[in-house]
Amino acid sequence: MSRIRNFFMSVFLFAHCVCMINAQSVKTPVDYVNTRIGNISHLLVPTFPATHQPNSMIRMIPGHHDFVTDRMRGFPLNVPSHRQGDVLLLMPYRGTLEEGNEPFVYRYDHERSTPYLYSVFLDDYGVEARFAPMKKAAIYSFAFEPGDTPGIILRTNGQGELVWDAGALSGYEVYNGIKHYFYLEFNQSPTRVTSLDWKNVQARAAAFDPAVKRVVARYGVSYISVDQARKNLKKEIADFDLERVADHAKLAWNEALSKIKIEGGTEDQRTVFYTSLYRAHERMINISEDGNYFSAYDGKVHADNGVDFWVDDWVWDTYLALHPLQILLNPKEQEQKLASYIRMYEQSGWMPTFPCVFGDAHCMNGNHAASVFADALNKGLRFDVEKAFEGMKHTVMTESMIPWYRGPKTALDDFYHEHGWFPALHPGEKEEFTQVGPFEQRQAAAVTTAASYDDWCIAQLAKYLGRDSDYRFFEDRSYNYRNVFNKKTKFFHPKDKDGNFIEPFDYIFSGGIGSRAYFDENNAWTYNWDVRHRISDLIDLFGGEEPFITRLDQLFVEGMTRAKWQYYAVHPDATGNVGQFVMGNEPSFHIPYLYNYVGQPWKTQKRIRMLMESWFRNDLMGVCGDEDGGGMSAFYIFSSLGFYPVSPGIPMYAIGSPLFERSEIRLANGKVFTVIAHGASWENKYIQSAKLNGVEYDKTWFTHENIMEGGTLELLMGNRPNKGWGIGEGATPPSSEFVD
Repeated sequence: MSRIRNFFMSVFLFAHCVCMINAQSVKTPVDYVNTRIGNISHLLVPTFPATHQPNSMIRMIPGHHDFVTDRMRGFPLNVPSHRQGDVLLLMPYRGTLEEGNEPFVYRYDHERSTPYLYSVFLDDYGVEARFAPMKKAAIYSFAFEPGDTPGIILRTNGQGELVWDAGALSGYEVYNGIKHYFYLEFNQSPTRVTSLDWKNVQARAAAFDPAVKRVVARYGVSYISVDQARKNLKKEIADFDLERVADHAKLAWNEALSKIKIEGGTEDQRTVFYTSLYRAHERMINISEDGNYFSAYDGKVHADNGVDFWVDDWVWDTYLALHPLQILLNPKEQEQKLASYIRMYEQSGWMPTFPCVFGDAHCMNGNHAASVFADALNKGLRFDVEKAFEGMKHTVMTESMIPWYRGPKTALDDFYHEHGWFPALHPGEKEEFTQVGPFEQRQAAAVTTAASYDDWCIAQLAKYLGRDSDYRFFEDRSYNYRNVFNKKTKFFHPKDKDGNFIEPFDYIFSGGIGSRAYFDENNAWTYNWDVRHRISDLIDLFGGEEPFITRLDQLFVEGMTRAKWQYYAVHPDATGNVGQFVMGNEPSFHIPYLYNYVGQPWKTQKRIRMLMESWFRNDLMGVCGDEDGGGMSAFYIFSSLGFYPVSPGIPMYAIGSPLFERSEIRLANGKVFTVIAHGASWENKYIQSAKLNGVEYDKTWFTHENIMEGGTLELLMGNRPNKGWGIGEGATPPSSEFVD
């Protein structure tokens, strides 16, 4: 009997051990995140291994901006704005600092980075540094190997004020004209705190007893005051337990990333997916502090009245995919972002284009806040539509359209308002408007197509409000792209002030660096498809489906016509090439889905899979262009789920080719939208048949309402295209008539 009992006990213990091992090996979503993906750029700006909580005011990126170096400057208390520098560096050291030493750099090794915890070893000083974030407070730990006296320097990167008082360091650094306040405490009392005479920076050095092996610094930040920074610290971090903070941050990340559950695919695909979802939660950031916020748009502190204030958005990069994604995942927060845009308009006089913590950086062309509003409106979000319309109308009618210039309209703008196209200069023709930058130039055709789409978006707001005359006005202007379409060549083609096309013209290279005289960062091959709001009309401009398909096919095989080094010397932003298609830049995102509009959805399925497999990988160069804080990542998220919002403002999604056998979007309304792709694999990329909520489905699109109601899109996948699926009556995705 005892042998039987021992046998069953052994079986139980074995099964228990197996269960424990499996439980320990099960990955949570954040465990898939690889912050190193894209840390080496193809040409321009890499991704950065940021450690932060989702959309939080504090972000930490170690003080090196190149993965292949082994040097770093120090550890910032914050990175206030995406890709635009850090503030207040902590710099551990050992020994005695020589008077007058300039800021030094570290050699480093054994760097480990996750969204919730960062660590690195500093070779020369024998120091292990660790970091973990809350939302407005964070904690650093510095473990010193035995040796000389340990110390920590806190320095600004320029103008600021540092104060040691009552056992804490506090003060501010001036960041792009605004004060970034902080309040910092150590777990050990320094033996002395001294000022350092470093040129053009403020610096304080805290020295500790030689017996001290570990110094922990906890701190809070604020845009309001030092006292508010102290309150933020006390509210979020009660002790010096870094592990507790890291666990809290990990929990926050898993909560955010678990809104999409995926099954199937490869380990690398799951890693790229959740890394992309992590990057889609870097911007915008919530800077409300205890019911108040500082606004750089009028330089004042305001009560937020229960609606948080959000900044840090480059809307030219984010309106296409990141904002539509956030509508699905975080609709309440998206409504707060819309309210924040409206506040920025009320406080500054114009709707911003690149709203940062320091104000409107006002980059690129167009004012695609109009798209963010129209998309939210037509997808059922709530915001002050009256005020949004007022702000957009006032901005596009009174602010200049000149790229990268923020100021009142000029005679160039008056020309556009009268004639319907932005006039271009001939090669060698002198620029007479000083507001036009010598590098960014007029971008004449791109400005015209961007304004046409923005006007269509503003028309949606006017229609909702019942403003018939405003609706007709902006609706008519939304056709202005026709004015720069060359029917002879079937390209968008810049015109001069007399209405003549610029000739001669090279559709690959004309326009200088990034084709900026006429387009923006990309050439005419990319902007040939820059009509998201009226794709059926664009097809008609080409002369129908066949010539449209022919040109679309040619896009993906058209050669560079020059050596790569010569091509990229002119088009450094145009990376991730497939022919003249540019995966690495936002204006291209919708283009592969256009085959759905002309009865060849199998080509969309083939092309999307090829693009994801080629240009989004689990390695250091796994992002093919400037990721721009979530813009490119959101494209990948949508495409890997199997659909994409081709036309923000039109509440529907075009179907592509899912990577995963099962995906679930867990919506804020408690419902779940599921995509099942039976047999999906590297080989099985083609849709054979489809069902929506159990009913046979032959359309290559579905509505936003279909998602929000919950339900299931079920696809049968195969290794050969079914050219008969998705081509029947009503199969083609609707253009603007869906909402007009």
